[in-house]
Amino acid sequence: MTDDMLSLLKELENKLDQPIENLLRLIKKYHRPDGSHWNYASIIEQYKKLAGTNGLKKFNPKLVEKILMKPVRTISGVAPVTVLTKPYPCPGKCIFCPNDLRMPKSYLADEPGAQRAEKNYFDPYLQVTNRLEALHSMGHQVDKVELIILGGTWTAYPESYQIWFIKECFRAMNDFQIKNDSEEIVKKYQNFQKKFQETEKKWQTKTFLSNNATENKENFAKLQIKGEKIEETYNDLVTKYYLQPENALGVVRYQRATWSELEAQQLKNETAMQRSVGLVIETRPDEINKESVKKIRRLGATKVQLGIQSLDDEILRKNKRGHNVAVVRKAFALLRQAGFKLHIHFMANLYGGSVAKDKRDFAKLFKDQDFRPDELKIYPCSLIETAELMQYYKKGLWKPYSHEELLKITAFTLTHTPLYCRITRMIRDIPSQDIVIGNTKSNFRQIAEDYAKKNKQKMQDIRSREIRTQSFVMDEVKLQIKNYATSVSNEKFLQFTYQDKILAFLRLSLPKQKSNAVIDELSGSAMIREIHVYGRSLAIGDKADEKAQHFGFGKKLIAKAAAISKAAGFKKLAVISAIGTKEYYRQRNFKDGELYQFLEI
Repeated sequence: MTDDMLSLLKELENKLDQPIENLLRLIKKYHRPDGSHWNYASIIEQYKKLAGTNGLKKFNPKLVEKILMKPVRTISGVAPVTVLTKPYPCPGKCIFCPNDLRMPKSYLADEPGAQRAEKNYFDPYLQVTNRLEALHSMGHQVDKVELIILGGTWTAYPESYQIWFIKECFRAMNDFQIKNDSEEIVKKYQNFQKKFQETEKKWQTKTFLSNNATENKENFAKLQIKGEKIEETYNDLVTKYYLQPENALGVVRYQRATWSELEAQQLKNETAMQRSVGLVIETRPDEINKESVKKIRRLGATKVQLGIQSLDDEILRKNKRGHNVAVVRKAFALLRQAGFKLHIHFMANLYGGSVAKDKRDFAKLFKDQDFRPDELKIYPCSLIETAELMQYYKKGLWKPYSHEELLKITAFTLTHTPLYCRITRMIRDIPSQDIVIGNTKSNFRQIAEDYAKKNKQKMQDIRSREIRTQSFVMDEVKLQIKNYATSVSNEKFLQFTYQDKILAFLRLSLPKQKSNAVIDELSGSAMIREIHVYGRSLAIGDKADEKAQHFGFGKKLIAKAAAISKAAGFKKLAVISAIGTKEYYRQRNFKDGELYQFLEI
C-alpha cells in the first residue's frame, strides 16, 4: 500500500456522491510507483483491506458498487477483453501516427491497454488471463467474451504469428478457472531475457523484452523518435532492437503455430466456460484483399476495425496515408460480402482539413452506398511528440482545433449518425501528458452530447439508445426495421425497441448478386452479420426478469430474418458466427459450413 493509494481511497470516500465521470477522473490523478494508473481490481483489493483503518471510514459497499462495479464494461451483454500485439514494422507512414518504440505502431505506452500489454510481455495468453481475472474479481460475468485485438496493422504481421496469437487467446479463455499456464509462460520470457543479457553488448541496448515499464522507459529514452527531426524510422528501429534479437534468441520460433493447432483450441472454445462471442482485428484498407479476408475469417474474426481516417484523397495524400478513397471503397465491398461487421476509425482535424471538410466527409460516410459502416470511432487528431506532424505544427502548417471547433465536429457526428450505427468511442484515450497541444478532456463525448441536447438536436446512434439497466414492459416492445442499401447488398436493421431505447437488434444482409465473389460457400445465401441483445451480461443459461438478456429476442429476430430472406427469394440464411456462438446457432437448426453456419429456409 502506498500513500497515493490511501489518498485516493480517502478522496473516493469524501466525493462518493459526485457523478461517476468525476470519480473516474479522480482515479486517473493517482499513479503506481512505476507511473502507471491503478486498475479497478487493485483499488477494490486495497479498499477491502484498509477500510476502517488508516483514517478510512468503515467499509461502504456503495463505493465498490459505484466505482469498481461500474456496469458499463459488460452493460452491452458481453465482457470486452482488449489485447495488443507486439511492436512490429507497419506499412503505413502517416504523419499523425505516434512512434513509441515500446508499442505497436500508433499506440502509446501510457494508454491503459498498452500498460497491461507491456506488463505481460505482449503475450496473448497472459493478457487475456490477466484481463479476465480483473473483470471477474470486480464481479463481472466473463463467460461471453468479445476479444478485441489491437496493434495497428494486424495483417502486416507474419501469418504464423497471427495464428499463434489467436490460438493463445483461445487457449487462455479455455483454461480460465480450470488451469493457468501463466507462470510457465513468464519463465519462458525470463529465459529469453537472460539469454539476451548474456549477449547484451551485441544488441547495443539493455533490454527489448522487459515487462517493467519504468525500466523500458529508461532504456529506450535515448532511442525514442523525435517527431521534429526523424533520423531513423519506427520500422528501422523496431527491426533492429526487437526483430533481430527475437530471431537470434528463438522468440520468433516460440511465437508461431499451425492452423490445426488453432482449430483445436477453437473447437474447445465452442463449449468452454469462457466463450468468444466476437473477435475483432484492426488493419488498413490497403491490406484488404480476397486472400486476407478469408484468412481473417478463418481465424474466427467477426468484426474488422478499419482505419479509413478520411474520405478526401487530398487529405489522405497530405497525411501520407498510403492509399486513396477508391481503396477504401473496395475494402468495404470485400469485407461486407464476407459478412464482417465494419468498425471504422474516422479522424477529424487532420493536416489539410477543416471543420467544414470534416463535416462533408462524415456525411459522405452514410450518404454514399459504398460506405455506411456499422460502428465508428471518432478520433480528432492529437499532436504527439513522436509524430512527424510535429514538423508541420512547428512550421505553422497545422494546428489543433479550438474547443469550439472540436465541439462543432463532435456534436455533428453524434447527430448525423443513423440509428443502425454505433459510435463506440469519441476522443482517443490518450493520457494528457502525451499530448503536446490540443484537447486533453477525456469526457468530450459527454460535453458534445450536452451541447446537442441544449440545441435540441436528436441523437439516434445505437449507443445513445441502449437499454442498459433500465427495465421495460414486454407488451410495449416493438419490432422495427430500417432498410438501407450498400454497393453490394440491401441491408435490413431489425430492432426491438421500448419507447426510445433499443433492447436487441439483428443486421440482415441480402446480397444484390446471388454469386458471392469473395467466399464461395456464401453464394445464394442471405446473411446475418450480427445479433446483439442488450442488458447487463448474464451467465450462459441465466435469466433475469425485465432485462433484455435471455428474453428470447435473439430467437425472434432470427425467425423474422429467415422469413424476410425467404420472401426475397433466398433458400439459405448464413450467419458469421463467432467460435463461441456456434452451439447457440446449432440449437436453432443452423448447420456447420466451412467458415459459416447455414439455415435452410
